[in-house]
Amino acid sequence: MLIIGDIHGCYRELEELLAVAGVGDGEVVVSVGDLVDRGPDPGAVVDFFRQRPNAIALCGNHERKHVRGVLSYGQQVTRAQLGARYADDVAWMATLPYHLETDDVRAVHFGHFPGVPLAEVPEEVRAGTTSGEGRLRERFGDQPWWAHYADPTPIAFGHAVIGPEPLVLDDRIFGLDTGACHGMALTGVRLPERRIFSVPAFADHWATVKHQWQPAVMRELPWATMTFEQIERKLRTLRDPELGDAVLAQVGAWKAALVAALPDLRARLAAEVDRLAAEAGDDFGRAAAGHPAHSWLQRWHTGRLSPSHLGCASPRDVVALGSALGVELPAAPL
Repeated sequence: MLIIGDIHGCYRELEELLAVAGVGDGEVVVSVGDLVDRGPDPGAVVDFFRQRPNAIALCGNHERKHVRGVLSYGQQVTRAQLGARYADDVAWMATLPYHLETDDVRAVHFGHFPGVPLAEVPEEVRAGTTSGEGRLRERFGDQPWWAHYADPTPIAFGHAVIGPEPLVLDDRIFGLDTGACHGMALTGVRLPERRIFSVPAFADHWATVKHQWQPAVMRELPWATMTFEQIERKLRTLRDPELGDAVLAQVGAWKAALVAALPDLRARLAAEVDRLAAEAGDDFGRAAAGHPAHSWLQRWHTGRLSPSHLGCASPRDVVALGSALGVELPAAPL
């Protein structure tokens, strides 16, 4: 059995590691989780574990994020990389176990409560989520959980990037995340021999991938239906000096143009209300009902429309109001 640390979409390194370790077709291959995100070829890594007999993948915090729909930039990149197959791959991720336990070894993506059966350790602890890491701190303080692991059965885990060399303690505790996606190494341990195999990464993949896929990720975001507050938060979150601001600048300029159009729309709306009121008198409602901007006109006339944002929470609302008043405004730039 070969247990492999966090692969993170680094398929070439996976192939190289299997070759160096001399893994045969019938040998069990185990991933401790985090098959995807940050690397160049998550699809090939997922295919390997979906299709190869005797291949087992555990659920890491990155798979869990996809399953739960909690997508930060790394997950959005993977979604773009996987394209039309994304939903099917995520459905498969939802079936992954959170640990492996045999007579010879225990494996988990990250956390364990030593002395407690792995099956009874909370999923978020085993998966290494933020809340799971918090529970580990509550239990062990500043000490790592493995400092309390006294069982003679070997245990292998990933998640915490140890550095280019794995963590090996007492020949039974194996920390296998050696930062393959960050240009360090991909590492595995063969059991029952307890022999370490490691191959250097071909490149700092995440440094390249996050640049390469930025336009695709930006295009997938629902800018038009996000609220202006959500857009501003997203722009702050995605702003990264290493990524450059060209794409984000387009979105920021578009948002600013729509906000800047509000005073003109306000004046046009008020003028249209005054015109209809003068023409229709007490029958304003009937006159406004046939107008493309009837909803805004009615609310302005009855004082139920905010003069600051005109009831427009999103760019789509502003564009729709502009169209109703005969003003053409720019659609989303991506």
